[in-house]
Amino acid sequence: MAHNSEQSPFYLAHPKVSLLITAIVMVVALIGAQNLYFRGDYKVFFEEKDPQRLAFEEMQDTFNKSENVAFMIVPKSGNVYNTQTLNLAFELTEAAWQMPFSTRVESVSNYQNTYDLDGDLIVEDLILEKMRAGEATAHVQKVVESTPELIGRLASRDGRALVVNTIIQMPDGDQTRHILDIASAAKSLKADLLARYPSHDIYLTGIVMMNDAFAIAASHDVMTLIPAMFLLIFVSIAIIVRSLWSAIFTMVVVSVSIAITMGVTGWFGVFLSTATVNVPTVITTLAVADCIHVIVGMRYFQRKGRSPHDAILESVKVNKKPIFITSITTAIGFLMLNFSAVPVLAHLGNMTAIGVMLACLFSLTALPAMLSLIPQIPNNRSQNALFTKWGQFVIVNHKLALLLSSAVILTISLFALNNRLNDIAVEYFDERSSFRQAVEVNNKIFGGMSNIDFVLFTDIPYGITKHEFLDDVESFSDWLEKRDEVNHVLTFTDTLKRLNKNMNGDIESFYEIPNDSELTSQYLLLYEMSLPFGLDLGNQIDIDKSALRIVAVTQNLGSNELTKLETEAKAFFHTLNSSYRIEAASPPLMFAHIGERNMSNMVWGSIFALVLISGLIIFALRSVKLGVVSLLTNLLPAAVGFGIWGMLSGEINMALSVVVSMTMGIIVDDTVHFLSKYQTARIQNQSNEQSILFAFDSVGMALTTTTIVLTLGFAVLASSSFMLNAHMGMLTIIIIIAALLVDFIFLPALLAWLGNNAHNRKSRAKLAQTQRG
Repeated sequence: MAHNSEQSPFYLAHPKVSLLITAIVMVVALIGAQNLYFRGDYKVFFEEKDPQRLAFEEMQDTFNKSENVAFMIVPKSGNVYNTQTLNLAFELTEAAWQMPFSTRVESVSNYQNTYDLDGDLIVEDLILEKMRAGEATAHVQKVVESTPELIGRLASRDGRALVVNTIIQMPDGDQTRHILDIASAAKSLKADLLARYPSHDIYLTGIVMMNDAFAIAASHDVMTLIPAMFLLIFVSIAIIVRSLWSAIFTMVVVSVSIAITMGVTGWFGVFLSTATVNVPTVITTLAVADCIHVIVGMRYFQRKGRSPHDAILESVKVNKKPIFITSITTAIGFLMLNFSAVPVLAHLGNMTAIGVMLACLFSLTALPAMLSLIPQIPNNRSQNALFTKWGQFVIVNHKLALLLSSAVILTISLFALNNRLNDIAVEYFDERSSFRQAVEVNNKIFGGMSNIDFVLFTDIPYGITKHEFLDDVESFSDWLEKRDEVNHVLTFTDTLKRLNKNMNGDIESFYEIPNDSELTSQYLLLYEMSLPFGLDLGNQIDIDKSALRIVAVTQNLGSNELTKLETEAKAFFHTLNSSYRIEAASPPLMFAHIGERNMSNMVWGSIFALVLISGLIIFALRSVKLGVVSLLTNLLPAAVGFGIWGMLSGEINMALSVVVSMTMGIIVDDTVHFLSKYQTARIQNQSNEQSILFAFDSVGMALTTTTIVLTLGFAVLASSSFMLNAHMGMLTIIIIIAALLVDFIFLPALLAWLGNNAHNRKSRAKLAQTQRG
């Protein structure tokens, strides 16, 4: 049957031309994709004006850089004090100087051991050369175990491990490439040494290796999990919808939406990160939902006797309003990520907002055009009977359903109060990650690798040599060392006390801070002149001797514990002497603060988005009652999801703070499609009960299909070795399923209760008789 092109929209009258235009737009956009580049360093999570980042960068400028690669040597014998292990440490120390951008190497091997020799101060490497087999190691062990600068930092207290710490001076330019080059050199050095020392294990940790782990995790997800997710979604659509072409066309819409989004992103010069690699996943969420509604709608109208052309046209007609509402509200939800304190999450929001609007456009144009080119075989087998029966059951028992569902929702939601913000950057990776494995070994042997760097300012040249200042430093360091969560404190006062003992004939009673500031200055000058290149005190003392850095190595603390330690440490220091200033900074502390600020910002952003979205739904549906109902049903799935998360984990990280925005699209999609179909029937003067049944009959299959497909897809993401993505996938699944249950139980029961009048009671009585019959 021929169709009048004047009565058909352009994309159906000229489908091939429409698809050609789409392809041209995609190609032009993709030209911008060549500008895309990936940044895997941790600084992408922080704005340039972030106060903690500024404090850390100021500290980096004042003192030597602290970005590092740490080699942890663990002999299988369980004891490091043997010639083979010490020779391995010696070789590794020498080789580490040759790593890219290496500026300092610290280990027990090149530790600048000091002692008195006939009235002279001797400063030399603890291990001067490779040791001969069987050579006594007792001297090395004695020095290490009696030196606070070494024990607990470069050598474990139980003698099971040594650390060779390589400080990296990261140059400007392509940070990701530099990180990968450094990490590659470290891994190559590790492999070479293990081949010659097979009775040892070497683990790689440090800031550079954490950045490398970020890049590896993102690359792994892009190359394996996201393609696997797409394949699973494709197969599940083909099986559930019973149409291979429908699955192909859906993935075409998904791919085109993603491709143009990435191209536009490239045109604007935005880089990719571990956060924005999830953009294809999120766009897929809405694109799949949009396409399924159009495809299932077309099948629905074909079963009603419409021709393929008319079925496509009618499906677009009835779905374009809810699809547009869903897309615009989802875009608003993601644009609220601009409230986030994390720049890459704002990038995620902006990119996804573009993507979901493109998915909306192509699902209502390109998809119908493709469907019109393929002969559509009507599927006369209705899959809606089950949904109609379920709708009848809920309507007849709406009071019980409303009461029980409300009780369950309220009970589960209360467990959301168990959730606590707990961002631990080193735990962003699961046990399959070699970096996480190294972190766990470090945690068992050294007690953790998190840290806070405290800088004490005197604001006068050589102010650090003043006795009253050093007394405060000593008191502050002692306070830190007594904290249960602190494993080691690197403080200049330990070095100064050792020098005082050396300069007094190595008499133990002189292991104390000199009483004379002038003497302290002389000791400091003598010691600095004796230190070799690359091992000066620039990592602890600034150039004009006005500020001192103290490094507290802690357990792998969560956000709350780390910020609490910072606050209490500053408070204690201020009780000592208010004339000196104190600042605290470190990458773990940066993540702790950004996590807290981000959660607070996102709570307000989500509230604003939900109110705005509900206002738009009220305007679109032209019903205050349905708008209020939508607000309620849009809030409940997230409340239930976080309640279940409170039961399972109770720990919220940076990624989970964006899940509400991420899942808002599918939550709104379910609600809007159900309410719009309900409203359509009501406008046609059908009863309240008939309208609810019409909604079940027309969208029940589509909502269920969308939920199943997306649950399977996000299950793949939940298997990521990058825990931010894995947790995001898990919580998204919980919320998506909760959204369907809310819309299939609570929402129809609520609508039945709100329409509880004499006429509707008669309708329910008839339904009850039908069910019994």
